[in-house]
Amino acid sequence: MRVMLLAKSSPGHEEMTPSADDEAAAAGYQAMATFHRDLMDAGVLLASERLEPSARGVRVRFEGSKRNVIDGPFVESKELIGGYWVWQVDSMDHAIEWLKRAPFGDGMEIEIREIAEMPSMV
Repeated sequence: MRVMLLAKSSPGHEEMTPSADDEAAAAGYQAMATFHRDLMDAGVLLASERLEPSARGVRVRFEGSKRNVIDGPFVESKELIGGYWVWQVDSMDHAIEWLKRAPFGDGMEIEIREIAEMPSMV
């Protein structure tokens, strides 16, 4: 089964970038690189990307026949998606086992959702 993991963020957290001389950040990046390598070696990782801040995004709201485009940032949002992974796993429990190995600190929250397989249209 395929699952999508959504890394949550907030408007205030989106623009934060660690400085180049931040040793803790460098260690965190190295730990995440190791985790990604482990996922790839196990054949679990299909895709992974960090998203640009919502200030660079838009939302399209559908209301009847109207299409309203809303420019970011989306400061009214309490939670935003900061990045995602797509994994190929045997089960939801398998995804949870892998995610528990991730080198995240306090307060990080990741949502795991199964990707619904669309029926063949052919």
